[in-house]
This record gives sequence, C-alpha cells and structure tokens, in this order.
Amino acid sequence: MTVCGAPPPRETLLEEPIMTDMPILTADIADKLKTALGPKGWSEDANELAALVQDWRGRYQGQTPLLLKPGSTQEVAAAVKICADAGIAITPQGGNTSLCGAATPQGEVLISLKRMNKVREIDTGNDSMTVEAGCILESLQNTAAEADRLFPLSLGSQGSAMIGGLISTNAGGVQVLRYGMTRDLVLGLEAVLPDGTIWSGLTGLRKDNTGYDLKQLLIGAEGTLGIITAATLKLFPRPARTELAFIGMKSVEDAVTFLGLAKRLSGNAVTAFEILPRIALERVLEHVPGTRDPLESEQAWYVVCEMSFGRAEGARETLEEALGEGFEQGLITDGAIAENETQAKDFWRIRESIAEAERAYGRSVKHDVSIPVSRMADFIALGSQRVTERFPEAVVFCFGHVGDGNVHFNFASPSPGKAEEFMTQAGDISAVVYDTVDEFGGSISAEHGIGIMKRAELADRKPVDVKVMRAIKQALDPKGIMNPRVLLG
Repeated sequence: MTVCGAPPPRETLLEEPIMTDMPILTADIADKLKTALGPKGWSEDANELAALVQDWRGRYQGQTPLLLKPGSTQEVAAAVKICADAGIAITPQGGNTSLCGAATPQGEVLISLKRMNKVREIDTGNDSMTVEAGCILESLQNTAAEADRLFPLSLGSQGSAMIGGLISTNAGGVQVLRYGMTRDLVLGLEAVLPDGTIWSGLTGLRKDNTGYDLKQLLIGAEGTLGIITAATLKLFPRPARTELAFIGMKSVEDAVTFLGLAKRLSGNAVTAFEILPRIALERVLEHVPGTRDPLESEQAWYVVCEMSFGRAEGARETLEEALGEGFEQGLITDGAIAENETQAKDFWRIRESIAEAERAYGRSVKHDVSIPVSRMADFIALGSQRVTERFPEAVVFCFGHVGDGNVHFNFASPSPGKAEEFMTQAGDISAVVYDTVDEFGGSISAEHGIGIMKRAELADRKPVDVKVMRAIKQALDPKGIMNPRVLLG
C-alpha cells in the first residue's frame, strides 16, 4: 500500500469556541504538570505547538496553554490526576490525523502520546502483539511482517496515524471486509481513566466472559472516557499470495453483484473491494503526478478488487475465474490484473490519492456514511438525485469501501472559483444526505467518528443513544474534563 505524505494545502481554518466553563490552567498547576513529566515531557514552544493545534483536514484552528508529552503510562496517569483534581480539561492526541476535529484543542491541555511508541511484546504463538498508543500504524504493520504475521488495519494515513488514536476512533480502512473494524482487532487495552486511575486490561485472550467488556467502551469513544496508553492486538497469518485487479464497470449495481460473485468463487478470499467513479480517476490523473489510467477504455465506474490466499497455488487462476465469470454475465466491461508489485502499488495509489486530488481541485461537502451493501446502489442513485435536484451545481464525487457498505458520499463545487459560495450550502446538502441515510437504515458516520463535526447531527438523530452515552460519560468523568467538546458536546 502507498502512504500519504504531507497534508495538501488546507481549507480555510475554522475556530471552535474556546472552553469558558472550565477552570483555566494556572501557573501553579502548570508547574505541577511540568515537574511530574520532567523536561522532556512538556512544551510551550510555539513552533512545536503550531502543527498540533490544526486538524489534518484543515477545518479547525485551535490553541492550547501547554503541550504534555508523557513517556509512560505512569506519567499519563500523573498528568491526568493533576488535571482532574484541578478540573482542567484535556484533549488527547495521537498522530493528529482526525477527519472530524476530535483532536484539536480549544484551550484544553493537550496530551500527545507520540513518545509512547514501544512494542512491548510479540506473541506469535498467540497471534498477538502488545504495543503502546504512540506506535505508528505503518511501523506496526512492518513489525508484524518481520514476525511473519499480518496486522491488517490499512488506511491512507498509516504513515502518521498512531494506534491509540485509531482505536479511540474505531478506524476502518480498506480491509474491513475481511478483518473487521479496529474494534475487531483489539484483544485488550490499558488506559488512564478520567480520575488518573490506570486500568490494566491488557490481555491476549479471545474468550473472557467476566462481565462488561470494558475495552469496548473506550474503543470509538474518541478520548471522552479516558486515554488509551497501550493495546494488545490480533495478528494473522501472512497471505501466501495476494492478487489485485483494476476493473471497469457500467454501474454500482454491477459492482455489488460482482462482489457477491467474487466472494463465492474465491471462498471468501476478497480482502478489499473499493469503488470509484470516472470523475475520481480523472481528478487523480490531473492532480497526482505519475498516475495513469490502468485501462484502455473509459468506464463509468471502477473497482479495485484484492484477493488474499493462504496458498500461492491457484491464486491467480481464482481471480481470473471470477473476472471471466464477471465478463460473461456482463458485469465487467474492462479490467487489468496487476502483473507485479509495482503495478499493484500503482493501482492502489489511484484509490488512495482520491482525497488528495479532490482537495486539489476545490472544496467539497464530505460525508462518511454506511449503508447495507445490498442497498448501496439504490442509495447512491437516490441520494445523488435528491442533492443535484436541489443544488444543480453540485458535482457528485462518490467513492469508498463498497465491500463493507462504507461510501464517502461527497459533493464537490463546480469549479475552484465557486468553492466558497458552494460551501455556504454545506449544511443543507448534508441534511439531504443524512435524511436519505436514515431512510436506508444507515449510519451518518462509518469510520471517521463524530468529533466536533457531527455531534449536533448525532444528538438530533440518535437522542436515546446520546442519553445513554452521556450517562456513561457522567459516571466515568463527572467533571467532564476528557475531550469535553467532542462526540457529546
């Protein structure tokens, strides 16, 4: 897989209201924090802070009175205990790759986990590894590979995203179809709770039926219930052979039908199934140097289909059989199989560069939603129709992980020069999209989380869920110091 490099030019930065109902960090409390963490454990340097108080997408501009950089779980606990006693709000941060504003401080103390980057243990007999929260995802993938194992979580920001943040947001990626979301890859956690207590829930057990599964409260909680400091993760055997195809199709319906066919003929060996429209490919070719169209003919839709096998024998033949059946049934109109690793990387680079190309062209109203796979085609058609009828200039820019029902259902400005005017309609466009998502029994957040961006929508559309979550938050964090603006507001 290719890895995203430096973030592209940022959109206009937005500012969230600074916390006004929480105690302000005083010099006395700041001195206690600095003493507890030592000279390497804090910073007030404006240059260092600058990169950490803007979100990766560029929507939010924040500020913090103090950056804390603990080097151990005990230091995290000491810092949280001092803040809890004083009622000082905290924003935890991993690799700062959040796409919904969940890690941008607005006056809170910022706690970065980047110094906590050790792999504590690899247990190949148990197919697990225990790692600290600041470990970079790509490094963990490589560490697993060195032990002849696979850690399957894979996404565009894997060169900078940290495992603690990925667990906190229950990140998705391109292999959810085969291996599940991040929560499915976590066996145990270690975390610091809002009062500074260390909860040691690290375990490599697949079965542990001793009451509430506490780790699941923290996974996807976006730092509102505590700070994840370490995790025990599932490992898998490395595939003996991976085959990849770039396929042209007439419609989303054909893509969904071919997905079922490919899963059946391969014995459920499909590990990734990504869809993109012609406009996405055109934008990539225009804005991402070194990319080229893998097919000789233009197609309405494209699929990147990956299969992984435990044995090399028959792997290519299985993919070829699926493609052949797809051609015979009229589902596929063109296709190419990657002949080597370089070509496979070129295919994946197209898919992973879509967001970069989209942003280079102009701003867009973005939606990370999930729909039952069987209803994906109807949703895309109806959602596109409804938005373009009300907003004729909106350009449909839809792509994503159709294999697991997650689509990035975006609407771009008609041209870079009209971007600012177009974005004034963002709220109304999103309302149409989310109403349609509700009709199809979907979710307004598939893999990016709620953060700041979707907290109002969450409260409006799932009031009972929010009521229960607020009760849990009150029980664990009665002072409301942990990421107080995020998820529940």
